Amino acid sequence: MQYAKEHAFPLSAKDVEHLAIGYMNVKLKVAPDAEPLDNQPNVEPNLASATESPDDRLERALKELRDATAADLLDNLLQVSPNRFEVIVLDVLHRLGYGASRNDLQRVGGSGDADIDGIISLDKLGLEKVYVQAKRWQNTVGRPELQAFYGALAGQKAKRGVFITTSGFTAHAVDFAKSVDGIVLVDGTRLVHLMMDHEVGVTSRLLRLPTLDRDYFDEE
Repeated sequence: MQYAKEHAFPLSAKDVEHLAIGYMNVKLKVAPDAEPLDNQPNVEPNLASATESPDDRLERALKELRDATAADLLDNLLQVSPNRFEVIVLDVLHRLGYGASRNDLQRVGGSGDADIDGIISLDKLGLEKVYVQAKRWQNTVGRPELQAFYGALAGQKAKRGVFITTSGFTAHAVDFAKSVDGIVLVDGTRLVHLMMDHEVGVTSRLLRLPTLDRDYFDEE
């Protein structure tokens, strides 16, 4: 920065104030061939942060912690083996209330699994079932994969199926799922948030926030 070059270190308090205020709206230069990405973080200076209430700052901090944990979860999901990922998916579905017990969720994945990785029995006799496909992918899931899964469901005479992936789904895949009955899609973002909400692969700690009890100070 030219200003820093022209002023000897250490900078005085006045120089620091000039840098903080005078260069507040300076933005980083972006390479002309850089492809803009979705969901880019807002790098504009947050001038309202100084006037935020403690509750607002706490809520923002909790969101940052949750976003960081979600990213860590997704990284770890991409590193586990396909077999382990299938087990994790069934654990999540069980926490969501599928199956009376964990034994009602059966992993059948492996070579020759006919596009079925798990089976969930919704009743004790196993008369009603949900079939699961779990893909630990980085590339998006397309329409052909969903068509194969739908065909596998038809082969099992199944009415319900859940397709879960660590990545996402193409627009054609989403359109296909909407055009048929009984298929639910879960992408990586939704998966890690379900894991956090139901404490699968994460632990939580209780945050105690003291609040004034005005009734305690009332004199009768």
